[in-house]
Amino acid sequence: MLSAKTIEIVKSTAPILETRGKEITTTFYRNLFVKHPELLNIFNHANQQKGRQQTALANTVTAAAHYIDRLEVLLPVVKQIAHKHRSLAIKPEHYPIVGENLLEAIKEVLGEAATDEIIGAWAEAYAVIADVFIAVEKEMYEEVQEAAGGWADYKEFIVMDKVRESENITSILLKPADGQALPAFKPGQYMTIRISIPGEQYLMNRQYSLTCSPNKEYFRISVKKELPGSSPDGKVSNYLHTYLNVGDRLEATAPAGDFTLDVMESKPVYFIAGGVGITPFMSMLHTLSEKNPSREVVLKHSVRNEQIRPFNKELKQLVQKMPHFEAMFYLSDDKRRMTSEDLQGLDPKGIYYVCGPAGFMSFAVSSLREAGIGEDQIHHEFFGPAMQLEETK
Repeated sequence: MLSAKTIEIVKSTAPILETRGKEITTTFYRNLFVKHPELLNIFNHANQQKGRQQTALANTVTAAAHYIDRLEVLLPVVKQIAHKHRSLAIKPEHYPIVGENLLEAIKEVLGEAATDEIIGAWAEAYAVIADVFIAVEKEMYEEVQEAAGGWADYKEFIVMDKVRESENITSILLKPADGQALPAFKPGQYMTIRISIPGEQYLMNRQYSLTCSPNKEYFRISVKKELPGSSPDGKVSNYLHTYLNVGDRLEATAPAGDFTLDVMESKPVYFIAGGVGITPFMSMLHTLSEKNPSREVVLKHSVRNEQIRPFNKELKQLVQKMPHFEAMFYLSDDKRRMTSEDLQGLDPKGIYYVCGPAGFMSFAVSSLREAGIGEDQIHHEFFGPAMQLEETK
């Protein structure tokens, strides 16, 4: 338990963290990788280059300052982050390294304003917060390791097939190299893959949504090919599209994530996707078609043009399997862009899932709120570190 004085000091730093938090976390990551370059085998380099990881950590640290006396308020966010940590094989021994470098970054950025009293209070607070993460992640590691077919950390997989879904999306089917049955997963979850790219000094990992229904034989991920020089940098997606072949091997962690669907619930469900944001919904749709095909389901998918719209054949088959499934598509290049009007007049008792680029999600979630949909009915997923929607407008 933290003392009242420590809580008071930490909460008093919230205003400056709101204005200089990203400066602190940018300094933190820069120094961290200089001192511990081995951690570049764990962190997503593209998220670092884009600044999303720095923003996400700044948001988390600021929220911790606000709620240090009520950390239970942050538990949903803690669990979301813990899923990502578990999928990246982050362990308890990493937390002291992070804590030391975070405190040093606060001192470097704030200078004399970071008094010994403030640094001491944050050191105590960080230890408590780290213990919360470690405890939550310990449960997650135990859960996946003890599940039938489960494993801890990374496991080797063999590429059993590659299927081009559209001009820029390819599906990759992976089977375990040890021939063992795979564990069940919740539709909507993702997995981390790790590869070594020739010419790159460090291992690279990326998280991709599973796009198949749970089965014991294979996992399927569907990867958007990013253009070189774009943000994200496209190194991994281009390698997977161009150089990864059937029979090749890569490593992956067990499925993770809390952006999941209760398939057996009876309420109407709306999937609102922008671009590659459709991928977690494919797993949900396939599982619904198998376990609850009579449920009322609506998919609204916004893409740039018809050439990059994926899963055409699959979606037609799913429409045939589910009598109350309606798929609607919006093509921005053909001036059929999704507007707020397209998200009005929907079932007020429905459940809404939103996934896509940050700007698209900001638009979709705000449109649903304006339509009177309650916060508890709206679920959204960022690809990469979570950020506040308001910051993406």
